[in-house]
Amino acid sequence: MNHLNDPKVRIIEADISPEAYNNAHIPNAVFWNILSDLLLPDYRINFDTTAWEKLLARSGVSKDTTVITYGDYGDLPATGAWLFWLFKVFGHGNVRVLNGGRRKWLMEGLPLTSEAPVISPTSYQVSALDANLRIFHQQVQESIGKTDCVLVDVRTPQEYNGEWFMNEPPKATERAGHIPSAVSVFYGLALNDDGTFKSMEDLQALYGDKNITPEHQVITYCAIGGRSGHTWFVLKYLLGYPHVQNYDGSWNEWSRLANLPIEK
Repeated sequence: MNHLNDPKVRIIEADISPEAYNNAHIPNAVFWNILSDLLLPDYRINFDTTAWEKLLARSGVSKDTTVITYGDYGDLPATGAWLFWLFKVFGHGNVRVLNGGRRKWLMEGLPLTSEAPVISPTSYQVSALDANLRIFHQQVQESIGKTDCVLVDVRTPQEYNGEWFMNEPPKATERAGHIPSAVSVFYGLALNDDGTFKSMEDLQALYGDKNITPEHQVITYCAIGGRSGHTWFVLKYLLGYPHVQNYDGSWNEWSRLANLPIEK
C-alpha cells in the first residue's frame, strides 16, 4: 500500500488472459501475458535474454527497481512465485512476491483501478543467467534413485498417477505418469484458503513428512515449470533449503523424450 506510487517499485500482474486485469488491478501494476510474454509456442519458458530485456524495458523496470509479482488466485496461484524464480534466473536482485495475490487483495478491500498505468520505458541489460537455479533433463535422469536427492512432483495427483496429461486425459502417444522415484506433493498444499502461504511449522511438516528435508538436493517439476517454480520459492526462500533447483522443462519435455523412463 505504501509503495503504490513509488517510482522505484514496479508491480507486475501475470495471467493467461488480460480480462481480469482490464476489469480491475492494483494501481500502477503492469500486465504480462503468460502465453505471449513468457512462453514459447511449445509452452517452454522463453529464456532469450533479448526478449526478457525488451519485456522489462517496456515495463519500466531498471536494475535498481524493486519488483512485486502477483497473479490471479483462481487457477494460477503459483504465478507470483514463478515470476520471482524467473527474475532470479535472469539476475534481478530486488524481487518480492505479493502474499495471497489478487484474491487476498480483493478480500481486504484494497484499492483497484481499471486504468492502465503510464510507463516510462527503461534500458535493461541482463548481466548473466543464474544457471544454478535450473536443472536439465540429463541431470534429472542422473539423480533418479540417489539417496541424497529428492524429486518433487508438484502437479495434481491425477497428473502424477497418469490419469491426466497436463489438464486432461492423455491422447494418442502422449506419455502420462511421473519421473521414477519422484514424490507427489501438490504445490497448492503450501497455501491457505485465502491464497497466502501456510505457516513455517505447517510447511516444515508438509515437506518433512515426505522426507523432503534441507540436507537433500531437491528438484521440483510440474508440467511447464510454473507450479514447480512456486514450490522452489517455498522451499528455498520460506524454508531456507540450501540446494533447490527447478526442472523447468518438466513434464512437457520429459514425456516427449522417448528414451526417458516414466512410472504410473
